[in-house]
Amino acid sequence: MPASLSNRLAAEPRIRSRDAGLLWLGMAVVGAFAFFWEGILTLIDAWQAPEYSHGWLIPILSGVILLRHLKSVPVNTGPVPDRWPGVALIVIALLVGLAGNLARIGDIVAYALILWTGGILLVSFGWRTGRQFWASVLHLVFMLPLPGLLYFKLSTTLQFISSELGVWLLQLTNVVVYLEGNIIDFGVFKLHVAEACSGLRYLFPILSFSYIFAVLYRGPAWHKAVLLLSAAPITIAMNSVRIAIVGLVVNAYGIEHAEGFSHFLEGWVIFVTCVLILFALAWILMRLDGRHRRLVDALDLDTEGLWNEARRIALVRPSSAMIVAALLGAAAALTWHVTPRAPAPIIDREPLGLFPSEIGGWTAGDQVELEPAILRTLGADDYLSVAFTSASQADGVALFIAWYDDQTKGGIHSPEVCLPGAGWEMAEIERVDLSHIAGTVSPFQVNRAVIQKGVDRLLVYYWFEQHGRRIAWDFAAKFNLIWDGLLYNRTDGALVRLITPIGEGETPATAELRLNDMLANMIDPLERFVPVDPRVVAASVDGR
Repeated sequence: MPASLSNRLAAEPRIRSRDAGLLWLGMAVVGAFAFFWEGILTLIDAWQAPEYSHGWLIPILSGVILLRHLKSVPVNTGPVPDRWPGVALIVIALLVGLAGNLARIGDIVAYALILWTGGILLVSFGWRTGRQFWASVLHLVFMLPLPGLLYFKLSTTLQFISSELGVWLLQLTNVVVYLEGNIIDFGVFKLHVAEACSGLRYLFPILSFSYIFAVLYRGPAWHKAVLLLSAAPITIAMNSVRIAIVGLVVNAYGIEHAEGFSHFLEGWVIFVTCVLILFALAWILMRLDGRHRRLVDALDLDTEGLWNEARRIALVRPSSAMIVAALLGAAAALTWHVTPRAPAPIIDREPLGLFPSEIGGWTAGDQVELEPAILRTLGADDYLSVAFTSASQADGVALFIAWYDDQTKGGIHSPEVCLPGAGWEMAEIERVDLSHIAGTVSPFQVNRAVIQKGVDRLLVYYWFEQHGRRIAWDFAAKFNLIWDGLLYNRTDGALVRLITPIGEGETPATAELRLNDMLANMIDPLERFVPVDPRVVAASVDGR
């Protein structure tokens, strides 16, 4: 431990007893925990999922990175004039956290907590010193769950890549196999590459490990970049190998062995293999760069003196910036928990099971019950899946509606994610305004898609219903979710989808007439089950 630190800790007990630095720092931390509590609960809940089960380790590892960095930073016993940038960052963090609290989106509150952590370090050490600790703060990002929309899109992309590579590896072994979306077809039986097989279960912990690996690596910056960026392709490649191995077992011994063997290869087997490949890559980089050190010497693994560095917390001084940071956090927490908030509105809607069976000449068939696995993925609070037919139409129209009481708990994801996973390919997709068909004054944006599987083609309309807005773009739907949560205390919403076959010799334009007719007839009754908000409708018309 530096002599100056040892001397001060040992020789100034009376000064430290008078110091209120720790008291103000403790008040700042307690206030932050109280204010960001919803974000912390969101993190704890997310860490129960296999993809984020490593999350509780991240703050600990970030603390270790910080303490290691402190070993190279001398103790400053003089004045620290540049603490106020930290206060500015804390103000930004509190504002972001407030937006997340008001919108009831815990993920946003959790992101704000990381900003606050960076701010309190800048307040404690000053701008010139505190900004050096960015690596430990940035590492906290790995404890956060991805926003649901990004998770579904990334998961689907990784599923496709893993499926393609897995089938390619199987074909190299002369196994006759075909791929339809995420379904591996062996002819006699089919193997579905589920969402759990996307690789995300391994990707997030491997990314965190590679980040620490790059921080500890004693080598050129480009080596560190390669080690960090290689984590994703290594994980995807290993996941593809796992799928191929499961495919070989299924091909040799039958589909009944798939689940057990797949679970055997999950978890630590894949993780440890990826880590070993990462070490091998570091060894190769050293050889290519002309370095012939042992790999253990290329990593800064010295942990001596970390406890002494942790004791530097006793040197925190009661600066005016720290006092302001503590008071801001305490005031924000007190105001948030004491101020009464409007309760979530009671939505006056009918259950989708009561949706009319007769609509403008269209007659509904029996309700289609979804499988439990699909329902879990869908996460809807109410849904309707039914096919309508009409004596005047050549084919029917399938109507699907998924209703969510609270979209902040996962919520809607686009059919662009779901349909390709069942083997359907997006041949065409565009956003169109159908307000002239629906007879609405406000915009009525829908996605119009042609999907195909082999010779079968379907025409699809789908959109997101949000309190009177009809939105085609999923990212815009998420933005409006935050906006409506802040402005109207509304986080409910629905996904609506219409599908009709494109018959042999039929053009998409002809099939579209059926969807347009169904759409025009269902808009009025739809509002009983997916109610609009007059305030949102008025704002949509004004902003048209």
